[in-house]
Amino acid sequence: MRCPFCGNIDTQVKDSRPAEEHVSIRRRRFCPGCGGRFTTYERVQLRDLVVVKSNGRREDFDRDKLERSVRIALQKRPIDPERIEQMISGIVRRLESMGDTDIPSKVIGEIVMETLARIDTVAYVRFASVYKNFQEADDFDRFVSELRPGEGAASQD
Repeated sequence: MRCPFCGNIDTQVKDSRPAEEHVSIRRRRFCPGCGGRFTTYERVQLRDLVVVKSNGRREDFDRDKLERSVRIALQKRPIDPERIEQMISGIVRRLESMGDTDIPSKVIGEIVMETLARIDTVAYVRFASVYKNFQEADDFDRFVSELRPGEGAASQD
């Protein structure tokens, strides 16, 4: 593993332990070249997923990109970091078990929204605002009114 500080390719593993309820391995590493210490995670990857964007463009699935977007939505929310990791791992496992290696970005967004809705309503609305590209306050208002029982499209008829 290359040192992220100096680029040395001869780093040493100082400690390994299971992480994320035994679905990954956390390794503490040391670089003898610069003395830097860093952590890596090793996870099982069932298949190489490809994200098919709405414009037809294709790109390799990036777990880190998914994690960043989920963490941004959950920023300053009272959710345990371990719970966030479990959620992200669950989403990835669900995508890998879908049977197809080509996953439309829309499907990924819907799965993330569905998962966030069960965990934290504020994070769900934050993610939806970016995913659904809200442009005005009215977009938020309409979306949130659909979340409230007794409001939304059904009660406006």
